[in-house]
Amino acid sequence: MKPEEAFGKVLKDIRNQKGLSQERLALKCNLDRTFISLLERGQRQPSLTSILLISKSLGVPATELVELTVDLIDENN
Repeated sequence: MKPEEAFGKVLKDIRNQKGLSQERLALKCNLDRTFISLLERGQRQPSLTSILLISKSLGVPATELVELTVDLIDENN
């Protein structure tokens, strides 16, 4: 699994657990909804700035997003 695909799955799972739509999350972190969609589908790689904005908006430490992503990559390789 590619890193961007793993990050997208982690992002989507956490967003759904928090009960947020892509649009609501995008508004909370001042990003475009289509960008959130591209991230979740593994078609874009997040920048450090994006990771920090998204993590703050989700109420999840950025380190946790990265750790979950690494764990998912390790599980699938």
